[in-house]
Amino acid sequence: MKISVVIRTKNQAPALGFLLRNLKERYTSDIDEIVVIDNNSTDDTPSLCQQYHARYVKIEQFSYGGSANTAATEAKNEIIVIFSAHSYPVSHDFFKLIKQRFLANPNLAGLRCLHSTNDYRAFIKGVQAVDNANRAGLIFSGSAFAKAVWEQYPFREDVATFEDKEWSKRVLSKGFDIEFVPAIFHYEIKRTRAQEYFRFKNDVIGNYQLWHEEVKTSSAFKGLIATIFKTFYNAIIQLYFAIKRFTYILRFNFNKPSKF
Repeated sequence: MKISVVIRTKNQAPALGFLLRNLKERYTSDIDEIVVIDNNSTDDTPSLCQQYHARYVKIEQFSYGGSANTAATEAKNEIIVIFSAHSYPVSHDFFKLIKQRFLANPNLAGLRCLHSTNDYRAFIKGVQAVDNANRAGLIFSGSAFAKAVWEQYPFREDVATFEDKEWSKRVLSKGFDIEFVPAIFHYEIKRTRAQEYFRFKNDVIGNYQLWHEEVKTSSAFKGLIATIFKTFYNAIIQLYFAIKRFTYILRFNFNKPSKF
């Protein structure tokens, strides 16, 4: 079995460059190809792909499910490992562990790798995807899935987000397995306020579609009041300690200790 790595990106050249360098310098013997799925980037993404010999695929219209389907279509191998440009593998045996799990279990649809405290706790506690697809299902930055299963059950393109969790629920219901694998990666992203709001809107829709979570106006109002209170409280605390630091520097400059 061979591994294809697919990377979804948009205007993340510095992060993408680090991920590609990481893959080429540490994991060349473990992966068979690298494919970059790019949503109209205006930075150096194409040249980076050329530099690191990654296959460049451009998409005009982005959706989570659609880009995941493009990634699976473009990958030529049996095992597909999907990353966002702002994530990267860390453990030396990252891809070896993934391959071993797929070889050991022909019924395996996907593997969720570890990148956070919540992931590690769920892994150690033995949380099963069939019981909790949200905590133990795939997350499409740092997960692996079988192309053969995807060919039977493509990702839905009409979901606002959580295309990974929706697919997890669906293939689990068909009798396939999804497991944790102790392959470690790092996830690092800094979103602008506008990007956070865009993600928030999609999460509200996705939580309603997939987990049937109702959002009451009263709860939203309470959240607004809590945020306003927390903002003022944090501002006061920050100001308090800024004044304490300033007064400490004043006292220090008037009473400096002896130098060694």
